[in-house]
Amino acid sequence: MLRSVTSRSFSNVLTLTRRCGTGNSTGTRPHLITTPIFYVNAAPHIGHVYSALQADVQHRYSALCGERSRFSTGTDEHGMKVQQAAFSLGLDPKEFCSSVSLKYQTMFNALDISYTDFVRTTESRHIEAVNRFWMILEERGYIYKGTYEGWYCTSDEAFLSEGQTAERCNSEGKKIRVSLESGHQVHWVSEENYMFRLSSLRPDLLQWLQTDPIHPSVFHRVVSHWLEEELPDLSVSRQRSCLTWGIPVPSDSSHVIYVWLDALVNYLTAAGYPDPNLAPWGPATHLLGKDILRFHAIYWPAFLIAAGLPPPQKLLVHSHWTCGGTKMSKSLKNVVDPAECIRRYTKDGLRYFLLRHGAAERDCDFTHNTVCTLLNSELADALGGLLNRCTASNINPMQHFPHYHHESVPTTTHDQLHSLLKNLQKLPAEVDHWIRKFQVNKALESIDANIRRSNSFFQSQAPWKLQKGVEKEACWKDSVLYLTLESLRLYATLLLPAVPELATVALDRLGVPPNKRTLKGNSFFAATRGESCSFQGQIFGPDRGLLFPRLERSKKNTVRI
Repeated sequence: MLRSVTSRSFSNVLTLTRRCGTGNSTGTRPHLITTPIFYVNAAPHIGHVYSALQADVQHRYSALCGERSRFSTGTDEHGMKVQQAAFSLGLDPKEFCSSVSLKYQTMFNALDISYTDFVRTTESRHIEAVNRFWMILEERGYIYKGTYEGWYCTSDEAFLSEGQTAERCNSEGKKIRVSLESGHQVHWVSEENYMFRLSSLRPDLLQWLQTDPIHPSVFHRVVSHWLEEELPDLSVSRQRSCLTWGIPVPSDSSHVIYVWLDALVNYLTAAGYPDPNLAPWGPATHLLGKDILRFHAIYWPAFLIAAGLPPPQKLLVHSHWTCGGTKMSKSLKNVVDPAECIRRYTKDGLRYFLLRHGAAERDCDFTHNTVCTLLNSELADALGGLLNRCTASNINPMQHFPHYHHESVPTTTHDQLHSLLKNLQKLPAEVDHWIRKFQVNKALESIDANIRRSNSFFQSQAPWKLQKGVEKEACWKDSVLYLTLESLRLYATLLLPAVPELATVALDRLGVPPNKRTLKGNSFFAATRGESCSFQGQIFGPDRGLLFPRLERSKKNTVRI
């Protein structure tokens, strides 16, 4: 018998989320931040890296603010595509999965992705979680045996309604039916499967959607449009005669569990499910690409609500990367290789470009010249140049933070200084706003705009021209250096989530101690407010050369495999 999820019981489920807290206080469970688990039918590409980087920024930023979070990623290792890929290489599926999963771990480690858990769907802990989750859905009456007739896309491992498909001509001019969302070919399937009562959960999904969980808003509108129509029940198993590489249905070994139900439960695996001591699981933020929005915004919250668990707190959705304006494809030989990009641009160079140039709400283009132009302008020239100038021995022979002198400010500079400080003092709040709104590119844009203001201020005051023998000019020179160095300390601190190694090099150069590399309880520009400032007189760390080397532009416009 179906145990219905009424509006009242759904409200209770949402209450569980609120009780878990946001991860900001010591007494609550850490906030869980996740990427999708990545399908192991191929090596990692730039889109996988982008998802991981966005989640990494959210996780690192939480730590920077003194908040508690965990960060889970992993690999999705079951399903028809994996079975076919392993067979084509003459490999055992588990052996094939292990080799590709290792590539993801190696790539993420190379990019300083600070995950705290890596879930593989072939792990025993995950299989235990999936089995338990299936049995709860079954016990609560949400799974029944029925006949599925409809379209199935092997490439997407997705069951599709008639309205989600259309006829198209392939490269040979032959008419085929394809998925409207992915463009991949679909095939008609008719088989006895286990079904999930998705149709009964539409009211609950609409209520969850009212909590504004999906960002940016353009994707929230997409899901609202999907939910305007009735939802058919979902097939959640495949017959073992069709697919052997999967987790068997606990009560019927002739069926394997649908790969997406299996995969989505990884988020529960990362939370410690089914350990009763860890229930209810804490609030979750899922990072994902727009191509898997339906699975995360329809199926996943429905599965959770049906099991009596809180739905996701946030879905942060991003668009895709193109190359030269064209969708990346192996056949077109325009797939961007992250490993080659790391060699060419450094890991922080690649991190910065993807986070700064990418925008969640629209597809973004990757070209070599765009990368070089942006990194040279913002990291090498604006940020690196400013650091080099104000730590140069001819301008700052003591190699320290000079004292700030209120009385030394020239009358003609009051307005310019006031404008500079006003922008700098509101910068942390701006960055916080954009990162929490899942617009890291705009956070980095705000930082870059202020770096340029600091450069303009430094250039206009020309401290190298101020005379040592004239007391007021010498004091103003010290003040200009203090302001510029303190602004660099702020910029480097705010950049830690995006470019951790480069920001650490800058903070090391400035001699900033580890306990001051935080936003929690950290004060900036204290001396300008007449407060005591521990950084006045602070000695710099060792000079490690250029913060970021300039890159050479190339006639080749793309980085290809």
